[in-house]
Order: sequence, then C-alpha cells, then structure tokens
Amino acid sequence: MPDTRDSNQGRFVSAQAVAERAGVSRSAVSRAFTPGASIAPATLARVREAAAALGYQVNDLARGLLANRSRLVGLVTSDADSPFRAQMIAALSLALIKRSNVPAIISIGPTADEVANASRQLLRYRAEATVFLSGSPPASLVELTRRNGQPLVLINRAETGLDSVHCDDRDGAQQAFEALRMARASRFAVVSRANPSPSLSAREHAFGEFAAASGFEVRVVRAGCADYDGGQKAARQLLASGAAPDAIFCVNDLMAFGTLDHLRGAGLRVPDDVSVIGFDDVPSAAWSSYRLTTLRQDPRRIALEVISVLDRRLADPDSPPISVHFPVELVVRETVRARR
Repeated sequence: MPDTRDSNQGRFVSAQAVAERAGVSRSAVSRAFTPGASIAPATLARVREAAAALGYQVNDLARGLLANRSRLVGLVTSDADSPFRAQMIAALSLALIKRSNVPAIISIGPTADEVANASRQLLRYRAEATVFLSGSPPASLVELTRRNGQPLVLINRAETGLDSVHCDDRDGAQQAFEALRMARASRFAVVSRANPSPSLSAREHAFGEFAAASGFEVRVVRAGCADYDGGQKAARQLLASGAAPDAIFCVNDLMAFGTLDHLRGAGLRVPDDVSVIGFDDVPSAAWSSYRLTTLRQDPRRIALEVISVLDRRLADPDSPPISVHFPVELVVRETVRARR
C-alpha cells in the first residue's frame, strides 16, 4: 500500500503537496476548491482524489486574509458561563456555522479596555463582523471598525448609530406587572443589580412605571451581581426592611432562584404568601425545585435576527442603523398565585 503521509508529517497538508501527488499545478488545486472556477473535469477528479488521500483541507483563514476578509465572526461576551449567556452563545454559534462562518468566542471582563482589546484582535484577523453579547464598544473602536468595513451588532443594548437586536424589555415588564396584579398583589418589589446593564435597567424602570400608573409604589433592592447570590442578598434586604412584599419581579432568572430559596428558607410560602416572576426562562426555571413563572427570551430567535441583521448590513453597508425588537412570552408555572 502506498504511503499517503505528507513529507511534513505533523503539519497541515499543503496545497503544493496535493498538486505534486495529482501531477497538476498549484493553481489547479486552488481552482478545484474555488466554487465556480474553471477546471477540466478530469483534473478536478485527480485533485479531489489526491486531497482525500492526503487529508487536505482548504485554509479558509489564509484565503480570507488574501481577500481582506475572513469568515470569522467574533462573539464578545462576559459571564460566558451564565445559563442564558451560554444558551445565546450556543444558538449563535450554530446559526453562524450554518451560514458558513467560523464563530470566535472572546470572553472579556467588564472594562472598556478589555472590550476594545478584544475587538482590535478581531480586526487584525479580518473578522467579517463582531457581535457584542455584553459590554459596550467605545466610540473610538466603533469608528475604527467602520473605517475597516466591519459590522458591529449589539444584543440587548441600544447604542446610537449601531445595529442592535434586543428583546422588548418594556413589554416584558408590563406582562409581569399585570400577572402579579391579577394575583391581587399590592406590595410590589423589584430585585435588580447595582449598576445594571441597559436591558436590566429598562426592565426595572418599566415595571416601576406600570405600577405607579396603577397607584402602587415599588420597593427596589439591588445586589452587586445579577446572579444566585445576588438574588439571595436582595431577598434578605427585602425581609429585613419593612413588611414583606407579596409580589417580586426579578430582572433575571438567576436572581429569582436566589430570591425563591431565601424566601422559602425564611418560612414564606411561594406563591401563597408571595409571588415571584423572573426573566429569561433558562432551562432550570422549569425544574421541579423552582417551577418559576418567567418571561422567555428565545435564543434561537435572537440568533436568527442577528444573522438577518448581518446579511442586511453586508448587503448595504451605508444604510441607516438597524434596530430589531423581538417579543418575550410569559411562561406561567407555579410561583404566581392563581387569580382569585
């Protein structure tokens, strides 16, 4: 049996090695793997046979750099291990792969410098676009990407002059308030985080506006992080200051889980004594230990909207900023009292 190993064993098989095995020129190999290129059928067959024998794969990154654009799409995110963020990364990665892109996930910290450094790396690799799942790109970086023709898309953030895809936070807050009001609640509270993101802030303020319009005050408690521990700390603050609320809107599910566990540990019955609503509908919201009523953001819907925005932006680079709002759905489980 002939030896099919490349002479540079341990390295990627080169197009030159394929050309030598097939007895053709290097340019013929390039044409064989370029859609629509002119090449004789017999030559194409020899090249494909040699490539299969050697295990050759086209270097799309090198091709992209030669064309001044790769198929890379950067996904810039913090808290990549949080449930909803992980769902979003998975949905976006799958949608991008179906679009023949290569998702490049870059996890960042909270500072503007870290956001900027991540984006500059993607510019160096000629990324086709960058999607921000969290963090706001500095104005100087936005201008730099524009000069280089790289689209930016923000998820759940609204920045002037940038394309964005975000859920209808205001409508979600209204659905939450109405569901709690129908349960005959009268002592409302919101559990949020200190220095909230624009999306979390929009949920908090919209809920307060709808409550005020119906003649109710809302107690807002904030914790340092929008996670399980933050939810527990916020619930502890609520119970330590004044009468316990009978309705709590949490700006995300993780805070709702911490809130629920603290309330139950303090002897309160959910939903008999207090109703709780979250936001996101992460998988654990349906677990029997929580059965959380929440607002659902569909990660697959978001991913498809991002792809649509990218396609529209690349087709018309000079069009006005694209802003897409997608609806959220109230998922009723067992943490809100039934209507009396």
